[in-house]
Amino acid sequence: MREVSGSQLSCAPGTMNGYCRRSVRKEHNPALAPDEESHVEGVLYRDVPRSAWRRLDRFEGEMYTRQLVKVEIFDGGTLTAEAYIVRPEFLCHHEASEWNFANFLRNGKKPFQRDYSGYRYL
Repeated sequence: MREVSGSQLSCAPGTMNGYCRRSVRKEHNPALAPDEESHVEGVLYRDVPRSAWRRLDRFEGEMYTRQLVKVEIFDGGTLTAEAYIVRPEFLCHHEASEWNFANFLRNGKKPFQRDYSGYRYL
């Protein structure tokens, strides 16, 4: 996140209910999409500066839109946060499989960093 946002950000674990994280066809990155039956566990970054949002918007590209979402945090509370959600017209690029972070670290991170067009804008 530091590399992509250009900022050192504090973070905490969080869960988004009503979303799924799927693999993207022929890519190594995931895509979040609405799905009432699912939830996504991940990381909530706090106090993201405006300069980081500009970098993140360019990095994520046209496939995603930044939206307000509810995130459950470890103490049982809920926060409103911004997340990149796949645009409906790109849902056809989703695979049925859930994206796996451990597999990404093992097999996909280096090709993603090498091939993903968002890195051109950093």
